Amino acid sequence: MIDAQTLDVPAETTKMQTGRPTSRGTWVPGACVWCGDDDAVEMYRNEPRCGTCREKEEVIEGARRFLGMYGLRPLGGTLQSDDEEEREWRVNARDARQVLNQIKLATPPDPALVRKALRPRAAAVVAESAGAAPRPTTSSGSASAARSTRPATTPAPAPVRSDAVDLEEIQSRALALLDQMASIDTQLAQVSEQSGLAARARRSDLEKQKATIMRTLGALEKARLSAQR
Repeated sequence: MIDAQTLDVPAETTKMQTGRPTSRGTWVPGACVWCGDDDAVEMYRNEPRCGTCREKEEVIEGARRFLGMYGLRPLGGTLQSDDEEEREWRVNARDARQVLNQIKLATPPDPALVRKALRPRAAAVVAESAGAAPRPTTSSGSASAARSTRPATTPAPAPVRSDAVDLEEIQSRALALLDQMASIDTQLAQVSEQSGLAARARRSDLEKQKATIMRTLGALEKARLSAQR
């Protein structure tokens, strides 16, 4: 969910020029769940977030990764650092938090309302992803043999009852998978031009992860369609 954290800073440093209001009203479907803006809204960690919020969250996450990689003190209210590079990461993260805190909605949206607003989009994206997923190939001979050996009196499988399938859970899982796929695509782009055994191994692993996600999306789409019959 939303990652931004309140950070106490001196009063003179909070007057940042964001070019946007420092307070907003209530959230409306299609807008960012953090600030209510509707500019460049995309899914970020299973939530609709605007371009500014995503950018600031990535700055904070980058600082966390850097500090964790070198075993440094986690982010907090202090900028005390061992060198200039560490201080730069901490300052950038602090500034990003200040912007997020300034543009935060006065009243955060109800998570249930956010999930409800995402349902139509989730269903459409799942259907599109499932249609693009590769289908297993079967030789015509083996397929014909399978059909001919099936008894004529065998009843067709009963459709899955809608009360046995949680459509909201299907859509929630689909959105989470799509978020994972976006992250994988970003990593693939980063290693696409790299050479060496390590880079090839990384690309292979990412491609396998993406194929697994596509297969799972296809299975979720089948379950959704069965539940709606």
